[in-house]
Amino acid sequence: MHHAVLSHFLLTGAVLFVLGLIGFLSRRNLIVMFLCTEMMFQGVVVTLGAFSRFHANDTGQTFVIFVLTIAAAEAALALGLVVLLFRRRGTLDVQAWGRLRG
Repeated sequence: MHHAVLSHFLLTGAVLFVLGLIGFLSRRNLIVMFLCTEMMFQGVVVTLGAFSRFHANDTGQTFVIFVLTIAAAEAALALGLVVLLFRRRGTLDVQAWGRLRG
């Protein structure tokens, strides 16, 4: 049976992070940008878990749980913010929010 080595997990984490970064920088919809941010979080989580398993240390896995908790809280806040922004302008286009009044 072929065993997955550290480089496979690091490559998977890097691909997730890069795809999330590309999506975040190229899209204008707030929901898609939010989902791309979550994808970047998951890439970091895969990398942390891989290093934790490779070094046989539970600290990385504990940090993974912490990062996932923060991501869940961020998801709840971002969803509320997206709903509020959509109610105010009727669009989720980032350029519509580029000009602030003040």
